[in-house]
Amino acid sequence: MSVTVVFTLLNAKNELKIEYSASTDKPTVVNLTNHSYFNLAGQGNGDILSQTLQLNASKFTPVDSGLIPTGELRDVRGTPFDFLKPVAIGERINGTDEQLKLGRGYDHNWVLDRKTGFSGIELAAVARDSKSGRVLEVLTTEPGMQFYTGNFLDGTAHGKEGKVYEQRYAFCLETQHFPDSPNHAGFPSTTLFRASPIIRRRFCGFP
Repeated sequence: MSVTVVFTLLNAKNELKIEYSASTDKPTVVNLTNHSYFNLAGQGNGDILSQTLQLNASKFTPVDSGLIPTGELRDVRGTPFDFLKPVAIGERINGTDEQLKLGRGYDHNWVLDRKTGFSGIELAAVARDSKSGRVLEVLTTEPGMQFYTGNFLDGTAHGKEGKVYEQRYAFCLETQHFPDSPNHAGFPSTTLFRASPIIRRRFCGFP
């Protein structure tokens, strides 16, 4: 398999574009994503629990004890996984929901409510920090998004200027196909065929 990733910084619009393309000489399972960490208060400036998130997803994929999806597509309504309207990331993160306990917080894939299939760029998530005024918008062609709240950061990772990253000091919004897709017939296929090279796009913007 041959893979190309192109990063384009559009300064005039405060956008980062990440575009993936791949081709293969035989059927190959592939699921490409990006694992950037964000803290809208500024890197290393405390946790992200007061920052708000809106996810355009009415379902998510529950996981087992190994954090592998079970194959179920579960409705988010009435659960701590409902981000259809803006909610503070930390508002429900320490609740008693079994899925939160398994992930030590949020570390799950959301099923995006797409209108254009997998061909068009659509808004998937909006994160905000009221103190800094920063807003992050994520647009993608992908059907899913892994939302991770830095649950396993433990102070051993250091960033710019030597700042320490403690638990929940950053979050990730990883646009993707669903994890473990080859083992679940109901998930969108992640098999790449020679005659069908993939092109996937993700935009991160600070409007």
